[in-house]
Amino acid sequence: MDTTPVTLALDTQNIPYQFFRHPGQVRSLEQAAKERDQRPEQIVRSIVFRLSKDEFVMVLMVGPQQISWSKLRKFLGQSRITMASEEEVLSVTGYPLGAVSPLGLPASLRTLVDDSVIHEEIISMGSGVRNTTIILRREDLLNALGEVEIGSFCKAC
Repeated sequence: MDTTPVTLALDTQNIPYQFFRHPGQVRSLEQAAKERDQRPEQIVRSIVFRLSKDEFVMVLMVGPQQISWSKLRKFLGQSRITMASEEEVLSVTGYPLGAVSPLGLPASLRTLVDDSVIHEEIISMGSGVRNTTIILRREDLLNALGEVEIGSFCKAC
């Protein structure tokens, strides 16, 4: 199956990409990068946070970097945020953990992009199906996303 909500969203927008299927189960960021012939910094993770009972935000962050909770809270103007639970992620995005993407979502979701993402020309990200990925140019991802907010949310940056 090479068709996912993500590939359908990209196809609808005529955004070029490569669909990649891992030979087996992905168990680590390093394994995923090696199999894709990429560096871990080229893998974009889509992380969902809960701001309130029914309010969520997605943050795109390059693979090995950790999110600074204080930077994120300050950017959002929130004193308290939590990671969305596995059930909340599935409910909000329609995707299981390990396959989450900011594309092809069932409803609009505020998306923040860490500025580390824009440093890589070729990136990969969740396709909506575990053990598969979408590889594309950074500019194509930004075009597909439309309006996003770019900021510095990296813990070590």
